[in-house]
Amino acid sequence: MLPMEAPGADRLLSGWLQTSVACNLIARDRQRAANSGRSPTWFAYGQADIEYCQSLSRREGRDVRASVFVGTSVDGFIARRNGDFDFLPEGGGEPHGYEEFLASVDVLVIGRHTYEKVLTFDSWPYAGKRVIVLSSRPLHLAKVGGAVLEQMSGTPAEITERLSGSGTQHAYVDGGITVQRFIRAGLIQRIIVTRVPVLIGDGIPLFGSLPADVLLRHVLTTTYPSGLVKSEYEVLT
Repeated sequence: MLPMEAPGADRLLSGWLQTSVACNLIARDRQRAANSGRSPTWFAYGQADIEYCQSLSRREGRDVRASVFVGTSVDGFIARRNGDFDFLPEGGGEPHGYEEFLASVDVLVIGRHTYEKVLTFDSWPYAGKRVIVLSSRPLHLAKVGGAVLEQMSGTPAEITERLSGSGTQHAYVDGGITVQRFIRAGLIQRIIVTRVPVLIGDGIPLFGSLPADVLLRHVLTTTYPSGLVKSEYEVLT
C-alpha cells in the first residue's frame, strides 16, 4: 500500500493505473526519491504498474489507436480452413459489447480475404463506417452499394501513418493475417477476444509467430449465460 505522504497516492485505484496523469506522477515521485537519495522502491508502486506506464510513454504521440475485437473457438481459431466461421453464434449471439465497440471506431482495416467473405453476407455489416481493404491487387469495391470503401497496400506502419494523416483516432483491425501483421509491427493497443464454447480442432488461428514476446495487461473478463467468455487485454509492448 502506498505511504499516505506519497504524492499522487489518491490517483491509484486498487493498484490499477487509470490515466497517463498517474503515470506522470509515478515518474515524478521516483525521480524525487532518486534525487533525495532514497531508493525508488520507497514508493510502493508495483512493477506491473511501472511497466504499464513505460508502455504508455513509448506510445506517446501515436495518433491512431488500433484494436482487435474477434470471436474464436476455445482452441483459438477464428475460422475454419475454408474461411467459414459457422461455429460462431449467428449475428454474434447475445449482446456482448460488439455494437458499442463498433460505434467507437472511425475506420475498419481488413484484408482481402475478409472482405471477400463479408461480401457473401446477406447485408453489409459496416454501414456508415469507413472500411479500408488491404490488397496489392485491384479490387472491385463498387460491388457494395452505399459502403464507404477504400483500398490500400503497404506495411502496417505505412497504413497507420496514412490513417493518422486522414484524422483517424481509433481503428478496428480484423482478419487473421491482418491482425497478425499489425501485432508483429507493434501497432495494436487493445485486444478483445470472445471465446465460443466449442472446439473445432483445426482452422485459421488468431495469432501467429512473433519475433519476440508481446506482453499483455489483463483488463477485464466477462462471462455470458450462453457460455461466451470475453477477455480484454491492453498490449504493453
